[in-house]
Amino acid sequence: MAAIAVSGVTAQHREFTPADKLRYAFAIIEGFYVDSVDSNKIVEEGIVSMLKELDPHSAYSNPEETKEMTAPLQGNFSGIGIQFNMLNDTLFVIQTTVGGPSEQVGILAGDRILSANDTLISGVSKKNTDVIKLLRGPKGTRVDVKVLRRRVKEPLEFRIVRDDIPIYSVDASYMADPTTGYIRLSRFSETSVKEINEAMAKLRKQGMKNLILDLQDNGGGLMGPASELSEKFLRRGDMIVFTKGRVHRPNEFLAEVDGDFQDGRVVVLVNQYSASASEILSGALQDNDRGVIVGRRTFGKGLVQRPMPFPDGSMIKLTYSRYYTPSGRCIQKPYANGHPDDYNDDMLKRYESGELMHADSIHLDKSEKYYTLRNKRVVYGGGGIMPDLFVPLDTASYSPYYRDLVAKGALNQFCINYVDAHRKELKKQYPTEDAFISGFKVTPELMRGLVEWGAKEGVEYVDKDYSTSKAMMETIVKAMIGRDLYDVSTYYRIANTLNPVYTEGLRLINDPAAYDSLLAPPSKPE
Repeated sequence: MAAIAVSGVTAQHREFTPADKLRYAFAIIEGFYVDSVDSNKIVEEGIVSMLKELDPHSAYSNPEETKEMTAPLQGNFSGIGIQFNMLNDTLFVIQTTVGGPSEQVGILAGDRILSANDTLISGVSKKNTDVIKLLRGPKGTRVDVKVLRRRVKEPLEFRIVRDDIPIYSVDASYMADPTTGYIRLSRFSETSVKEINEAMAKLRKQGMKNLILDLQDNGGGLMGPASELSEKFLRRGDMIVFTKGRVHRPNEFLAEVDGDFQDGRVVVLVNQYSASASEILSGALQDNDRGVIVGRRTFGKGLVQRPMPFPDGSMIKLTYSRYYTPSGRCIQKPYANGHPDDYNDDMLKRYESGELMHADSIHLDKSEKYYTLRNKRVVYGGGGIMPDLFVPLDTASYSPYYRDLVAKGALNQFCINYVDAHRKELKKQYPTEDAFISGFKVTPELMRGLVEWGAKEGVEYVDKDYSTSKAMMETIVKAMIGRDLYDVSTYYRIANTLNPVYTEGLRLINDPAAYDSLLAPPSKPE
């Protein structure tokens, strides 16, 4: 067989490198395969396969995926500025963005959007992602919507000009008690530092002396904001994190200024889904003995990715280094190259081993022993940040009946429908969030309505399960109604009372002796 030329080079000349082989294989397929081929698909699948052999976090994204993936980290996108839910194939407006395009033209919470630019939305079983594509678009472009409003006979027509809509990373901030502020951060984005600063300034005015920072379920995001937020609690010169890689020399990130919150007690809430940038911040505070970590062992993602964009808008997110906490821990959990399923099954393994329920079921690698920088407390590497105070997963109130109400959307739908039908009288009776939290009661009639709604959605009532979950369901119903009436902070103010990680963190921060004992140097040096 004659040698095949590839980009002017044949297999018969010079050293045949792996890169040559890749180009050679592509030329053979494109030039000689029996049928026409989709070259883009072949190349993309090849890139995906190569990256799978490296580590669990190196990944390829096509142009559309890249755009959707980077929007939350940039902190904004262009759209009409609403929060919505789909209920029985109908788009319900839950909330409009303050100052956003929809609010400016008069869209109200409770409105049903029937169509956008003559494309039907309601009654046609559209997915949320399809609806989002209709409503989002370049800044300055127009979308004409038809809206059905309660007690208005004919549909209303609105012309909305899309604008930049902020994506907030602070889900909630409020005073948990007269001296304790609470902030929940859902991701680390370009706007996170600004949002945290604003939240802390607001809470200080309300009397905050101590802070609970909630990173539960925070999967990470940008490393820069994690480093900058860590700095708020540390002294100038304290190490926050350092990175090392094969090509890149070690790079240390130090606090450049004295933080503006060095005196108050700090509790950081984490769980098994707190990852990456959440672990940078948690590790920095733990290793500098600056705060107490409460919850369960974190995810264990210590690989740092760098975006490598292509001209067509696609991107490779390539692992180029590992990050280490100030004591020297690499908290990346073990993985085997080319076996992503084993890596992704880690949470199931933690559950089955009992780790989520019992601290003594956690396997600590004794060879990965490190010491905190100030008080020389023992901490361990080898996979995630182990909290200073372990809080087990609480499943006592969960039942298959409650699970099905949530999974089939019945609980969410019922609450949306209730608020839609009673919004005016609820707002009149409870004009403020505080009035709602202190005064609103979930009645037996309301719970019977939920049971009936569930039955219509195919969720069979089970008396034993209902008794098991009743108190929890009442709290969640109130929290979801409060969210739709006010905002997401209302939800967490109510629902957090069910979260044992939160309640333990709040108890600890108000017990100075217990708090200090967790940060104290060991009585006997190890």
